[in-house]
Amino acid sequence: MKIVMHCVYYPPEVGGLESHVHYLCRALVEKGHRVDVITSHSMSDTPRAEVRDGVRVHRTWFPGKSPAGWVAHAVGSLPRTLTVARDADILHAQAFQSIPPMLVARACTGAPVVSTWHTSHFLRLAEKTGWTTLLGRLVAAGDANLAASVEIAEVAESLAPGHTVRPVTNGVETSIFKATAPTLNAPEAGRRRLVVPRRLFEKNGVEYAVRALPIIAERHDVEAVLVGDGPERSRLEALAKALGVADRVHFLGARAHDEIPGLLSSAELAIFPSLMEATSVAALECMACEVPVAASRVGGLPEIVDERVGGLFAAGDPVALAEVVSELLSDPNLPIRGAAGRARVMDSWSNERLAQLHLELYEEVIRRHTA
Repeated sequence: MKIVMHCVYYPPEVGGLESHVHYLCRALVEKGHRVDVITSHSMSDTPRAEVRDGVRVHRTWFPGKSPAGWVAHAVGSLPRTLTVARDADILHAQAFQSIPPMLVARACTGAPVVSTWHTSHFLRLAEKTGWTTLLGRLVAAGDANLAASVEIAEVAESLAPGHTVRPVTNGVETSIFKATAPTLNAPEAGRRRLVVPRRLFEKNGVEYAVRALPIIAERHDVEAVLVGDGPERSRLEALAKALGVADRVHFLGARAHDEIPGLLSSAELAIFPSLMEATSVAALECMACEVPVAASRVGGLPEIVDERVGGLFAAGDPVALAEVVSELLSDPNLPIRGAAGRARVMDSWSNERLAQLHLELYEEVIRRHTA
């Protein structure tokens, strides 16, 4: 089968969507299928075309990371999309920005379109009057629709009544994300280490993890390592200093994806203080590495996290966050929760299982489309 994906960002860009699409494509290639990805040339030091883990990657013009940039990229990617899709069996748009060029490709080639709805960007736009009609038409236009969480699926279905959007949790490459040797030096004697693997954007709520740290420190000697970068960094550094915990907060910045398992394995507990979230690939990666997860009760996070693998707290509430983290750190069976997280990912959210599910859907859509 020839599968053509369209996704605005792709590795070495770092993020949940990028990780999901890359590992899904790689697994499909390993199952004997040809996979081409049309993406943006968002990083100037990446090649315009390459084969990455068996996946043929085509990078096209990209003016910038903004809604206007997404639209321009969608239009600018059309020539390459139409060339690559000429003999495709299935066209898969990863996120709403990629649906319009794939619909054009369907009109030219006859191949059906599967759309997957991701990210909090979609949830925010779905609340804006000017976007609801357009997004609803894009939902209705696909031959099949998937969503990264139940919340996203429900919102997408509300925009296009009568059309089904199937929630499918993103997968994890469990052969890579597993407990491994820590890559950070052990903290000083008696100190516990937390990890916050979040890009430093307001929606990810990292501010509340920093605000919770002095409260947690009243019960436990802790430090937090923040893995990720973004526009909030200078404000968060100033906040940590103002709260008197600058010596307990370590900003590691953005790290390459292959460094993440070792960084996660250097901590006892991961914190996801998101204000908005789809189903977090990063949280699943922590669980796959046997790191328990404390997460906000928002979006798709409650679909993957509960008391057996960690705990949930109210979003935007540093006191609630501190209480859950303190309780988890007081639990002598905390490592058992980590092992349970790994088992849950292996049972339900491995990339192998995700790839097989996609292939079954593709075959169903192709049969329906050609009937």
